Amino acid sequence: MTTPLMARIDGKRDDLIKLTQDLIRIPTLNPPGENYHAICDFLDKRLRAHGFETQLIRAFGTPGDSERFPRWNIIARRDGTSLGDCVHFNSHTDVVEVGAGWTFDPFGGEVSDGKIYGRGACDMKGGLATSIIAAEAFIEEHPHYSGAIEISGTADEESGGYGGVAYLAEKGHFSPEKVHHVIIPEPLHKDRICLGHRGGWWAEIETKGEIAHGCMPFLGDCAVRHMGAVLNEFEGKLFPAMAARRTDMPVVPEGAKSSTMNINSIHGGQKEQSDDFDGLPAHCVPDSCRIVIDRRFLVEEPLDQVRGEVKDLLEGLRVTRPDFEYKLTELNSVLPSMTNKTAPVVETVARAIQQVMAKAPEYVASPGTYDQKHIDRIGKLKNCIAYGPGILEMAHKPDEYIGIDDMMDSAKVMGAALEMLLLPAYSK
Repeated sequence: MTTPLMARIDGKRDDLIKLTQDLIRIPTLNPPGENYHAICDFLDKRLRAHGFETQLIRAFGTPGDSERFPRWNIIARRDGTSLGDCVHFNSHTDVVEVGAGWTFDPFGGEVSDGKIYGRGACDMKGGLATSIIAAEAFIEEHPHYSGAIEISGTADEESGGYGGVAYLAEKGHFSPEKVHHVIIPEPLHKDRICLGHRGGWWAEIETKGEIAHGCMPFLGDCAVRHMGAVLNEFEGKLFPAMAARRTDMPVVPEGAKSSTMNINSIHGGQKEQSDDFDGLPAHCVPDSCRIVIDRRFLVEEPLDQVRGEVKDLLEGLRVTRPDFEYKLTELNSVLPSMTNKTAPVVETVARAIQQVMAKAPEYVASPGTYDQKHIDRIGKLKNCIAYGPGILEMAHKPDEYIGIDDMMDSAKVMGAALEMLLLPAYSK
C-alpha cells in the first residue's frame, strides 16, 4: 500500500541505515555500562534538531550506577498542535558482551547483503533507529497532529532495567495520565505483536565444604562434589518436571512454551587468576562452590512454587547427604506480564500491519523478560506491547544483524499506527 507517509519513509532509507550504523558504533556494553551518556548525547542532538524537547536523566543509586559508569537515560517529547493521546516508543541503548565467533567488526555497523551487522543491531538499536525514522517522517508529513510523541533511550535493560525504565517509571514518566500507548521495538519480527513475557527468578546457590591439602582430600570436604549432587538432583528431577509443563501463553520459540532453567555460571575452589599468570594452582580441597541459576517460569506457575521446588531439593540433600550445607540467595524475580489483545495499542498496530504488509499479525509472548514488566508493574500502564524489526534468535549471537527491508517495513507500520492514534481522520 502506498500513501504519502509510506513514500516519505521510503525516501529515508539511507538515513535509517546511517542512523543505525551510528548507534551501533557507540559501544554501550553492559556490564559495566559504558558510553551511556555518549549515546544519550547523540540522541539528544538528533531529536532536538527535529523539534523534540529532551531530558537527560541519571538514575542515581540504581544497581551499577557510579561516577565511572553513570546510568543515563533520555526522554524526548514533541507535542502536537492540539490535545490528544501520547504515543511513547521506548528502546534500551545497552548491549551485551561481544563474545567469540564474529566475522564482522562488532561495532563497525557494516552493511552486507541487505543487513547491518554489529552488537546491538538487532537487540535493539535497529528498532530504536526505526522508531525515530517513523516519528520524524510522520511529523514531516502531518505537522498538525494531536497529542504527543515520545521517544526514550534507556539504560540497563540487559541487566534488569532498574537503571532505566524502572527508575523512570518510579518517577512517573510512564504513568497512564501522562503516557497512553507504549511500543517497545524489541526484535520479535516485523509481522508479530508481542503481548508480554514469561517470568524470571534468579538465585545463587552455594555449597559449603572444608579446605584441606589436595593430597589428603579425606581430611577436608569438597564443596564441588556437593554441588555435583545438586546438579544431579536438577538433572534427575527438576529439569524433567519443567519440560513436562506447557503454557497457554503464545510464547515463541516452541521450546519456551515449557518452563526452563539455565545454569548461568559455576565456580568452585580457588579464585581464577589473571590471564598473564602462568603459575600452577595450589593443592587445596575447595571449601565453597557457587552457581547462579536463571529460571524462566510460566504464567501458570506461582512464584512461590518456583522458589519452593529448588528449596525442597536442597533440603532433601541436607537430610540425606552427609555434611551437606548450602546457602540459597535470591538475586531477582520478575512476574510474567501480558497485555490483552483488545488493548488499543494492540488493535492499532494489528491494523497497521494489515495495512502495510497485507497480512494479519501473529500474536506472541517473549521467552525472556523486557522492560514491559516495569511499565506494567511500576507504571501501572497496561496498554503496552513489544513490536519491532529483527529476528529474535539473532539477539546476543555472534554476527548479530538487522535486515534493512525489515526496518523499513516496521517503520511504515509504526508510521501508520501514529496516523491512527494521533490523527482523528485515520482513527477508524
